[in-house]
Amino acid sequence: MNVASDRLLKNFRLRSTPTRQEILHLFLRRTYALSHGDIEKEINNDFDRVTVYRTLKTFLDKGLIHKVLDDEGSLKYALCNEACNTAGHHHDHVHFKCTACGQTSCLSVEIPAVKLPKGYRASEQNLLIQGVCERCSK
Repeated sequence: MNVASDRLLKNFRLRSTPTRQEILHLFLRRTYALSHGDIEKEINNDFDRVTVYRTLKTFLDKGLIHKVLDDEGSLKYALCNEACNTAGHHHDHVHFKCTACGQTSCLSVEIPAVKLPKGYRASEQNLLIQGVCERCSK
């Protein structure tokens, strides 16, 4: 059992299960967004695909993780951190995809306000910037 993941589950009022523990521990070890496939490759094979999907949905619903879209249109997930706004739990921050390593990370940079034409109302914003990350540029 991982103490950090157990504490997070408790803070978000989630029951601690082996699946939740292992998936959350994986998010804590990674600094970049993970796809469902990435998660399945790295966790215990005892957890079926549906259990992984349900766990991710529960984490999303509780605000423990958020969705990240990349340039290929694939859905990834990232652990919420200081880039997430806990007041109302909005994820209007910039995501950065490294063209060298392919990893997508959350940046503590807010998405600039965009004035929409009359009659349009936004429900979600996504901003993906591509380039070379700090680690790959060294």
